[in-house]
Amino acid sequence: MPKYLIEASYTQEGVKGVQSAGGSSRRDAVAQVAESVGGKLESFHFAFGDRDAYVIVDLPDNESAAAVALTVNAAGGATVKTVVLLTPEEVDAAGKRSVDYRPPGG
Repeated sequence: MPKYLIEASYTQEGVKGVQSAGGSSRRDAVAQVAESVGGKLESFHFAFGDRDAYVIVDLPDNESAAAVALTVNAAGGATVKTVVLLTPEEVDAAGKRSVDYRPPGG
């Protein structure tokens, strides 16, 4: 199953929700979201810096990942950025593929 990194930034409303309900309730809510589209939460970490949380989930496909992102962003408590993660073996296979490409000016 494909893996995705979800980078979350909480809005002011979202921060208040974390303060009142706690961090573990956010982790549990994210696990439920992943399960609702046929996926699974691998890890959830709060962080300092540009993002407030980093989440790795296994989701069935890009459509499921997009549905999660759209739903979370529409709810207003956080904005998310989703990154598709590749295994080393997938990169190996990509490196062996033949691609017809002409660079600019070439």
